[in-house]
Amino acid sequence: MSSIKDVAKEAGVGVGTVSRALNKTGYVSPATRKKIEKAVQKLEYTPNELARNLYRNRSGIVGLIIPDLDHPFFSCLAKNIEMELYRQGYKTMICNAVGISDREREYLDMLERNIVDGIITGSHCLDGEEYRKQKKPIVSIDRDFGSRIPIVGSDHVMGGRMAAELMLANHCKKVLQISGISPNIFANERHMTFQGILERENVQVLQEIMDWNIFEWDAYYETAQKILDAHPDIDGVFGGDLGVVACMNVALQRGMKVPEDICFVGFDATNITRMVYPRVTAIRQNVELLAEVSVNTLLDQIEQRKNVPHRQILDVEIQFGQTSLRER
Repeated sequence: MSSIKDVAKEAGVGVGTVSRALNKTGYVSPATRKKIEKAVQKLEYTPNELARNLYRNRSGIVGLIIPDLDHPFFSCLAKNIEMELYRQGYKTMICNAVGISDREREYLDMLERNIVDGIITGSHCLDGEEYRKQKKPIVSIDRDFGSRIPIVGSDHVMGGRMAAELMLANHCKKVLQISGISPNIFANERHMTFQGILERENVQVLQEIMDWNIFEWDAYYETAQKILDAHPDIDGVFGGDLGVVACMNVALQRGMKVPEDICFVGFDATNITRMVYPRVTAIRQNVELLAEVSVNTLLDQIEQRKNVPHRQILDVEIQFGQTSLRER
Protein backbone atom coordinates (compact mmCIF):
# COMPACT_ATOMS: atom_id res chain seq x y z
CA MET A 1 0.00 0.00 0.00
CA SER A 2 1.44 3.36 -1.04
CA SER A 3 2.07 6.09 1.53
CA ILE A 4 2.07 9.86 1.29
CA LYS A 5 5.88 9.69 1.22
CA ASP A 6 5.70 7.49 -1.90
CA VAL A 7 3.42 10.04 -3.56
CA ALA A 8 5.80 12.88 -2.66
CA LYS A 9 8.77 10.96 -4.08
CA GLU A 10 6.93 10.09 -7.30
CA ALA A 11 5.83 13.70 -7.79
CA GLY A 12 9.24 15.11 -6.85
CA VAL A 13 7.87 17.35 -4.08
CA GLY A 14 7.87 17.42 -0.30
CA VAL A 15 5.39 15.56 1.91
CA GLY A 16 4.03 18.89 3.15
CA THR A 17 3.19 19.95 -0.40
CA VAL A 18 1.30 16.71 -0.99
CA SER A 19 -0.56 17.19 2.28
CA ARG A 20 -1.57 20.75 1.35
CA ALA A 21 -2.76 19.62 -2.07
CA LEU A 22 -4.82 16.69 -0.77
CA ASN A 23 -6.28 18.52 2.21
CA LYS A 24 -6.71 21.84 0.37
CA THR A 25 -5.13 23.64 3.30
CA GLY A 26 -2.73 25.91 1.43
CA TYR A 27 -1.55 27.13 -1.94
CA VAL A 28 -0.14 24.63 -4.40
CA SER A 29 0.61 25.72 -7.96
CA PRO A 30 -1.56 24.18 -10.69
CA ALA A 31 1.46 22.45 -12.28
CA THR A 32 2.52 20.89 -8.97
CA ARG A 33 -1.03 19.88 -8.14
CA LYS A 34 -1.28 18.12 -11.49
CA LYS A 35 1.95 16.16 -10.80
CA ILE A 36 0.60 15.13 -7.40
CA GLU A 37 -2.71 14.00 -8.89
CA LYS A 38 -0.87 11.89 -11.48
CA ALA A 39 1.28 10.33 -8.76
CA VAL A 40 -1.82 9.55 -6.65
CA GLN A 41 -3.48 7.82 -9.62
CA LYS A 42 -0.34 5.90 -10.60
CA LEU A 43 0.32 4.63 -7.08
CA GLU A 44 -3.42 4.15 -6.33
CA TYR A 45 -2.87 6.08 -3.13
CA THR A 46 -5.82 6.28 -0.73
CA PRO A 47 -5.54 8.99 1.94
CA ASN A 48 -5.92 7.85 5.54
CA GLU A 49 -9.21 9.54 6.35
CA LEU A 50 -8.90 8.91 10.09
CA ALA A 51 -5.44 10.43 10.24
CA ARG A 52 -6.54 13.37 8.15
CA ASN A 53 -9.51 14.07 10.41
CA LEU A 54 -7.35 13.77 13.53
CA TYR A 55 -4.97 16.32 12.02
CA ARG A 56 -7.90 18.64 11.32
CA ASN A 57 -9.42 17.91 14.76
CA ARG A 58 -12.59 16.65 13.06
CA SER A 59 -14.38 13.36 12.66
CA GLY A 60 -15.89 14.02 9.24
CA ILE A 61 -19.28 12.97 10.68
CA VAL A 62 -22.40 15.07 11.19
CA GLY A 63 -25.23 14.03 13.50
CA LEU A 64 -28.81 14.37 12.24
CA ILE A 65 -31.61 14.23 14.81
CA ILE A 66 -35.14 13.78 13.49
CA PRO A 67 -38.41 12.81 15.19
CA ASP A 68 -39.05 9.57 13.30
CA LEU A 69 -37.85 8.08 10.01
CA ASP A 70 -41.32 6.55 9.60
CA HIS A 71 -42.70 10.02 8.91
CA PRO A 72 -42.58 10.62 5.12
CA PHE A 73 -41.42 14.25 5.42
CA PHE A 74 -38.57 13.52 7.82
CA SER A 75 -37.59 10.44 5.84
CA CYS A 76 -37.28 12.54 2.69
CA LEU A 77 -35.46 15.32 4.57
CA ALA A 78 -32.96 12.85 6.07
CA LYS A 79 -32.29 11.35 2.64
CA ASN A 80 -31.56 14.75 1.10
CA ILE A 81 -29.40 15.92 4.01
CA GLU A 82 -27.35 12.70 3.89
CA MET A 83 -26.85 13.07 0.14
CA GLU A 84 -25.75 16.71 0.45
CA LEU A 85 -23.36 15.95 3.31
CA TYR A 86 -21.85 13.08 1.33
CA ARG A 87 -21.42 15.34 -1.68
CA GLN A 88 -19.44 17.73 0.50
CA GLY A 89 -17.23 15.02 2.00
CA TYR A 90 -19.07 14.25 5.26
CA LYS A 91 -20.77 11.12 6.58
CA THR A 92 -24.09 11.18 8.43
CA MET A 93 -25.12 9.60 11.72
CA ILE A 94 -28.92 9.58 12.00
CA CYS A 95 -30.82 9.55 15.29
CA ASN A 96 -34.54 8.83 15.56
CA ALA A 97 -35.72 10.74 18.61
CA VAL A 98 -39.08 8.88 18.56
CA GLY A 99 -40.28 10.91 21.51
CA ILE A 100 -37.53 9.71 23.85
CA SER A 101 -35.44 12.67 24.95
CA ASP A 102 -32.53 10.53 26.21
CA ARG A 103 -31.69 9.68 22.61
CA GLU A 104 -31.30 13.37 21.76
CA ARG A 105 -29.21 13.98 24.87
CA GLU A 106 -26.86 11.11 23.99
CA TYR A 107 -26.26 12.59 20.54
CA LEU A 108 -25.51 15.97 22.05
CA ASP A 109 -23.03 14.26 24.36
CA MET A 110 -21.38 12.72 21.29
CA LEU A 111 -21.07 16.18 19.81
CA GLU A 112 -19.39 17.41 22.96
CA ARG A 113 -16.89 14.52 22.87
CA ASN A 114 -15.90 15.32 19.26
CA ILE A 115 -17.44 12.11 17.89
CA VAL A 116 -19.42 14.28 15.47
CA ASP A 117 -18.40 17.68 14.12
CA GLY A 118 -21.85 19.22 14.31
CA ILE A 119 -25.55 18.47 14.52
CA ILE A 120 -28.59 19.28 12.40
CA THR A 121 -31.71 18.85 14.50
CA GLY A 122 -35.33 18.70 13.44
CA SER A 123 -36.59 17.23 16.70
CA HIS A 124 -38.50 19.15 19.34
CA CYS A 125 -38.56 16.76 22.30
CA LEU A 126 -35.58 17.84 24.37
CA ASP A 127 -35.61 20.97 26.50
CA GLY A 128 -34.05 23.86 24.61
CA GLU A 129 -31.49 24.51 27.34
CA GLU A 130 -29.75 21.23 26.43
CA TYR A 131 -29.01 22.69 23.01
CA ARG A 132 -28.21 26.22 24.15
CA LYS A 133 -25.42 25.05 26.47
CA GLN A 134 -23.57 23.30 23.62
CA LYS A 135 -20.45 25.00 22.23
CA LYS A 136 -20.15 23.07 18.97
CA PRO A 137 -21.95 23.90 15.69
CA ILE A 138 -25.69 23.19 15.58
CA VAL A 139 -28.35 24.06 13.02
CA SER A 140 -32.02 23.88 13.93
CA ILE A 141 -34.79 23.13 11.47
CA ASP A 142 -37.95 25.08 12.35
CA ARG A 143 -37.28 25.56 16.10
CA ASP A 144 -35.94 28.74 17.70
CA PHE A 145 -33.33 27.95 20.36
CA GLY A 146 -32.14 31.55 20.69
CA SER A 147 -29.67 33.82 18.96
CA ARG A 148 -26.63 31.48 18.99
CA ILE A 149 -28.15 28.58 17.02
CA PRO A 150 -29.04 29.30 13.38
CA ILE A 151 -32.52 28.32 12.19
CA VAL A 152 -33.54 27.11 8.73
CA GLY A 153 -37.21 26.68 8.00
CA SER A 154 -40.06 27.08 5.58
CA ASP A 155 -42.37 30.08 5.38
CA HIS A 156 -45.23 28.76 7.51
CA VAL A 157 -47.02 32.10 7.46
CA MET A 158 -47.20 31.88 3.68
CA GLY A 159 -48.25 28.23 3.94
CA GLY A 160 -51.07 29.03 6.35
CA ARG A 161 -52.27 31.84 4.10
CA MET A 162 -52.24 29.63 1.00
CA ALA A 163 -54.20 26.90 2.77
CA ALA A 164 -56.77 29.39 4.07
CA GLU A 165 -57.27 30.86 0.60
CA LEU A 166 -57.84 27.36 -0.80
CA MET A 167 -60.54 26.78 1.83
CA LEU A 168 -62.20 30.08 0.92
CA ALA A 169 -62.02 29.16 -2.77
CA ASN A 170 -63.91 25.99 -1.88
CA HIS A 171 -66.59 28.06 -0.06
CA CYS A 172 -65.92 26.22 3.20
CA LYS A 173 -67.88 27.32 6.29
CA LYS A 174 -66.79 24.83 8.97
CA VAL A 175 -63.18 23.76 8.79
CA LEU A 176 -61.07 21.41 10.89
CA GLN A 177 -57.41 22.15 11.49
CA ILE A 178 -55.22 19.27 12.73
CA SER A 179 -52.11 20.57 14.45
CA GLY A 180 -49.31 19.51 16.73
CA ILE A 181 -48.12 22.31 18.97
CA SER A 182 -44.57 22.50 20.33
CA PRO A 183 -42.92 25.58 21.88
CA ASN A 184 -40.99 28.00 19.65
CA ILE A 185 -41.47 26.22 16.33
CA PHE A 186 -42.31 27.99 13.08
CA ALA A 187 -45.23 25.63 12.35
CA ASN A 188 -47.21 27.43 15.07
CA GLU A 189 -47.27 30.48 12.77
CA ARG A 190 -48.92 28.38 10.07
CA HIS A 191 -51.75 27.34 12.37
CA MET A 192 -52.35 30.87 13.70
CA THR A 193 -52.31 32.42 10.22
CA PHE A 194 -54.72 29.82 8.83
CA GLN A 195 -57.18 30.28 11.69
CA GLY A 196 -56.97 34.07 11.70
CA ILE A 197 -57.68 34.49 7.98
CA LEU A 198 -60.66 32.11 8.02
CA GLU A 199 -62.23 33.55 11.16
CA ARG A 200 -62.04 37.05 9.69
CA GLU A 201 -64.13 35.64 6.81
CA ASN A 202 -66.65 34.20 9.31
CA VAL A 203 -65.52 30.62 8.75
CA GLN A 204 -65.73 28.40 11.84
CA VAL A 205 -62.39 26.71 12.61
CA LEU A 206 -62.28 23.62 14.81
CA GLN A 207 -58.95 22.58 16.32
CA GLU A 208 -57.71 19.05 16.82
CA ILE A 209 -54.37 19.23 18.63
CA MET A 210 -52.36 16.02 18.58
CA ASP A 211 -49.02 15.27 20.15
CA TRP A 212 -46.67 16.77 17.58
CA ASN A 213 -44.35 13.73 17.60
CA ILE A 214 -47.04 11.05 17.07
CA PHE A 215 -46.81 9.71 13.52
CA GLU A 216 -48.53 6.31 13.65
CA TRP A 217 -51.20 5.80 10.99
CA ASP A 218 -53.59 4.12 13.43
CA ALA A 219 -53.54 7.20 15.69
CA TYR A 220 -54.44 9.47 12.78
CA TYR A 221 -57.16 7.11 11.54
CA GLU A 222 -58.77 6.81 14.98
CA THR A 223 -58.66 10.59 15.35
CA ALA A 224 -60.27 11.03 11.92
CA GLN A 225 -63.13 8.70 12.86
CA LYS A 226 -63.69 10.53 16.15
CA ILE A 227 -63.72 13.93 14.43
CA LEU A 228 -66.21 12.95 11.73
CA ASP A 229 -68.43 11.25 14.30
CA ALA A 230 -68.54 14.47 16.34
CA HIS A 231 -68.66 16.88 13.39
CA PRO A 232 -70.19 15.20 10.33
CA ASP A 233 -70.91 18.63 8.84
CA ILE A 234 -67.31 19.86 8.45
CA ASP A 235 -66.57 20.85 4.86
CA GLY A 236 -62.80 21.34 5.02
CA VAL A 237 -59.73 19.75 6.63
CA PHE A 238 -56.22 21.19 6.85
CA GLY A 239 -53.23 19.54 8.48
CA GLY A 240 -50.10 17.47 7.91
CA ASP A 241 -50.31 15.02 5.04
CA LEU A 242 -50.89 11.92 7.18
CA GLY A 243 -53.76 13.46 9.15
CA VAL A 244 -55.41 14.82 6.01
CA VAL A 245 -55.17 11.50 4.14
CA ALA A 246 -56.63 9.68 7.16
CA CYS A 247 -59.60 12.09 7.28
CA MET A 248 -60.13 11.80 3.53
CA ASN A 249 -60.11 8.01 3.82
CA VAL A 250 -62.83 8.09 6.47
CA ALA A 251 -64.87 10.72 4.60
CA LEU A 252 -64.85 8.69 1.37
CA GLN A 253 -65.91 5.56 3.27
CA ARG A 254 -68.89 7.54 4.56
CA GLY A 255 -69.98 8.51 1.05
CA MET A 256 -68.81 12.14 1.10
CA LYS A 257 -67.81 13.66 -2.24
CA VAL A 258 -64.39 15.33 -2.59
CA PRO A 259 -64.10 18.28 -3.03
CA GLU A 260 -67.83 19.00 -3.45
CA ASP A 261 -68.83 18.02 0.11
CA ILE A 262 -65.49 18.38 1.83
CA CYS A 263 -62.17 19.97 0.85
CA PHE A 264 -58.75 18.66 1.90
CA VAL A 265 -55.44 20.54 2.00
CA GLY A 266 -52.30 18.89 3.30
CA PHE A 267 -49.00 20.34 4.39
CA ASP A 268 -45.61 18.99 3.19
CA ALA A 269 -46.82 17.45 -0.11
CA THR A 270 -44.97 14.21 0.57
CA ASN A 271 -45.30 11.16 -1.69
CA ILE A 272 -48.38 9.90 0.15
CA THR A 273 -50.41 12.83 -1.25
CA ARG A 274 -49.64 11.63 -4.80
CA MET A 275 -50.12 7.92 -4.07
CA VAL A 276 -53.78 8.20 -3.04
CA TYR A 277 -56.87 8.96 -5.07
CA PRO A 278 -58.00 11.62 -5.33
CA ARG A 279 -54.58 13.26 -5.39
CA VAL A 280 -54.30 15.62 -2.42
CA THR A 281 -53.84 19.36 -2.77
CA ALA A 282 -51.04 20.31 -0.39
CA ILE A 283 -48.62 23.07 0.54
CA ARG A 284 -45.17 21.88 -0.50
CA GLN A 285 -42.02 22.54 1.47
CA ASN A 286 -38.93 22.59 -0.74
CA VAL A 287 -37.26 19.70 1.06
CA GLU A 288 -34.28 19.57 -1.31
CA LEU A 289 -33.45 23.24 -0.73
CA LEU A 290 -34.17 22.89 2.99
CA ALA A 291 -31.55 20.12 3.16
CA GLU A 292 -29.01 22.05 1.10
CA VAL A 293 -29.31 25.26 3.13
CA SER A 294 -29.20 23.36 6.44
CA VAL A 295 -26.03 21.51 5.43
CA ASN A 296 -24.28 24.60 4.09
CA THR A 297 -25.19 26.57 7.20
CA LEU A 298 -23.68 23.89 9.44
CA LEU A 299 -20.54 23.43 7.33
CA ASP A 300 -20.01 27.20 7.21
CA GLN A 301 -19.72 27.01 10.98
CA ILE A 302 -17.62 23.82 11.14
CA GLU A 303 -15.15 24.96 8.50
CA GLN A 304 -15.35 28.63 9.51
CA ARG A 305 -16.06 29.57 5.92
CA LYS A 306 -18.20 32.59 6.78
CA ASN A 307 -20.62 33.97 9.32
CA VAL A 308 -24.11 32.56 8.96
CA PRO A 309 -27.46 34.36 9.29
CA HIS A 310 -29.54 33.50 12.33
CA ARG A 311 -32.79 32.88 10.45
CA GLN A 312 -33.28 31.62 6.88
CA ILE A 313 -36.85 31.17 5.65
CA LEU A 314 -37.63 29.33 2.41
CA ASP A 315 -40.69 29.76 0.20
CA VAL A 316 -43.45 27.18 -0.05
CA GLU A 317 -45.75 26.48 -2.99
CA ILE A 318 -49.08 24.82 -3.75
CA GLN A 319 -49.19 21.30 -5.17
CA PHE A 320 -52.62 21.29 -6.78
CA GLY A 321 -54.51 18.03 -6.61
CA GLN A 322 -58.13 16.94 -6.85
CA THR A 323 -59.21 17.67 -3.28
CA SER A 324 -59.84 21.42 -3.64
CA LEU A 325 -61.10 23.96 -6.13
CA ARG A 326 -58.71 26.50 -7.65
CA GLU A 327 -61.01 29.51 -8.00
CA ARG A 328 -62.83 31.42 -5.30
